[in-house]
Amino acid sequence: MTPRRFTLVSFHAHPDDEALLTGGTLARAAAEGHRVVIVVATAGEAGLAQQDLTGHGLGPRRRRELAASARAIGAVRVEVLGYGDSGFKPGPLPRPGVGRFVDADPEEVAAVLARILMEERADVLTTYDSAGGYGHPDHVQVHRVGALAAELAGTPVVLEATVDRGLLAPVGRLLAVLSWVLPLPDIPDFGVAFTARADLTHGVDVRDHLPGKRAALAAHVSQAGADQGWRTVQLLLRLPTPLARGVLGREWFREVGRRAGPPLLDDIFASLR
Repeated sequence: MTPRRFTLVSFHAHPDDEALLTGGTLARAAAEGHRVVIVVATAGEAGLAQQDLTGHGLGPRRRRELAASARAIGAVRVEVLGYGDSGFKPGPLPRPGVGRFVDADPEEVAAVLARILMEERADVLTTYDSAGGYGHPDHVQVHRVGALAAELAGTPVVLEATVDRGLLAPVGRLLAVLSWVLPLPDIPDFGVAFTARADLTHGVDVRDHLPGKRAALAAHVSQAGADQGWRTVQLLLRLPTPLARGVLGREWFREVGRRAGPPLLDDIFASLR
């Protein structure tokens, strides 16, 4: 019997989020013959980058990087909704006349996303956890919008992409020490960021798809450095392969409506089979 093929829509706030949080899962789904679609709310024009890459050209550049990342992953469709990147802290509008994503009416954005979900007859939608991972306002908005859109479209499975919080505590301690000698990015409070292991439903093994995930990360050249110090993408790309398998080889989700706890599922389509 021919295995059933599903359609997976992955909703994100900015280009590079798709590679960081879900790149391996998307690459695995595509390799297994499923249809993968990426939807991004903003072009990430307010993101950090080296001085020579910032300004009005950053948004178009990050769109091109997103397209390259999607090819590495195996996604067949990419949509950028065109809302303004809110930035992590309040500031001027990233583009005159374009409102920040965080200020948009969630129901308005959800209607746009729901149309894509219905066009695609999506079986699964990925969003973010209720904290937006580490609290970025655009990530919190993705959580709100995704939940509404799935309800409007009748999408049966919603997976909140996240990280196992328990694995981050030692990483946070190491980064805190390294920050004394290296210009690292701001370190979130890993005691409250992302999701506790007890609340997770999926731990997806993506070690066989690390080449696709790392190629997707590498596509985001503008995010591989900044005048303010090292960036997350840059740090991850410099990991030696054995360490990368440990750090990047599993991706985490909470399926809305499914009882959490062990054993964690390795199949994002388990509820549909």
